[in-house]
Amino acid sequence: MPIALLALAIAAFGIGTTEFVMMGLLPEVATDLQVSIPDAGGYISLYALGVVIGAPALTMIGLRSRRKTMLLNMLVLFTAGNLFSAFAMNHETLLAARFISGLPHGAFFGIGAVVAAGLVAADRRGQAISMMFIGLTVANIVGVPIGTQLGHALGWRWAFGLVAVIGVIALAAVAILVPKQPKPTEVSLRGELRAFRRPQVWLAFAVVVFGFAAIFSFYSYIKPVLTDVTGFSATAVTPLLAVFGVGMTVGTAVGGRLADRSPLKTLCVGISALAVSLVVFALTAQNPIMAPIMVFLIGATGFTAIPSIQARILDEAKEAPALGSASIQSTFNIANSLGAYLGGVVIAAGFGLVSPSWIGALLALVGLGFAVLSGRLDSRPKRGGVVASHQASPATESELTA
Repeated sequence: MPIALLALAIAAFGIGTTEFVMMGLLPEVATDLQVSIPDAGGYISLYALGVVIGAPALTMIGLRSRRKTMLLNMLVLFTAGNLFSAFAMNHETLLAARFISGLPHGAFFGIGAVVAAGLVAADRRGQAISMMFIGLTVANIVGVPIGTQLGHALGWRWAFGLVAVIGVIALAAVAILVPKQPKPTEVSLRGELRAFRRPQVWLAFAVVVFGFAAIFSFYSYIKPVLTDVTGFSATAVTPLLAVFGVGMTVGTAVGGRLADRSPLKTLCVGISALAVSLVVFALTAQNPIMAPIMVFLIGATGFTAIPSIQARILDEAKEAPALGSASIQSTFNIANSLGAYLGGVVIAAGFGLVSPSWIGALLALVGLGFAVLSGRLDSRPKRGGVVASHQASPATESELTA
């Protein structure tokens, strides 16, 4: 694999760290800035809002820029946002800083996926995309725990200072290691948006919204489940969250290899396995041996599908690969919010702390339904007997008959 992928992975590591480290530092930040925990939750939601808005907006603004230039610009904005967070003196400025930090998230991953896929042969692009996203998953194993501990020991501002340093390192790595990208020619906003007329593009978004809301329905409430249902101590939860991160990393790496062979089948199998894993967890959450195993498997099965969905959108939005890929990142954050919201609804309704896992299994099945429908459209002949999705992987037809 090209060494340029390492630069993209370092950047992904920093982005993943800043996205999730706030969750572990929320009480300290709320106390320091003298706000309530619900108000401090805005630091998480404003980051997500930045991702949703920034992914398509910044990608469209940079349509005529070289992709490497766009990557560098996104990392400059990312580093500035985290420095702003580290020096924020009140609640309002930290909200603004978190929003700014989220703006480049989706655009970087969207453009980065296109660059990563272009660095390798077509039959290895799933692995290349997964290499970048492994940086994001490793952040949950290493970056978030280190940032959280640093924040507890020295103050929460140091955690965001550390992320800003990672941003500088990533900026240098991309500048040195990523090869020069050609300047886009004959691009227009109208042409880019034309790809969004295709049902397949919207079906890919639907798979993400429901399929990955399943993960976040579970993950948003994992800590109280492990402590109040399984019976682990609060200190034991931190390594168990790292187990989830290891599962994410393994799933992303395996999913990249499988996506190169059969993207649609990998997507369907991954989401199906996620639904089964969530059901098994719901049934065995009280077992201190089974619960950690299922935490790992939920992370692994859920993230197996990520390289496939990225490859899928690159196929179906060929005229607008960067915009389509960036929009997928916005959709992931919509999935995050939907999963957390629905999980909270069933807990508030009195169905218990395990109930979000049941909701997650149902959401995964809905996502699977959209993936199957997408495959049916692939197999539908056009006039003259031509297969509808000529852009799909050569393995697609065999997937649909398997």
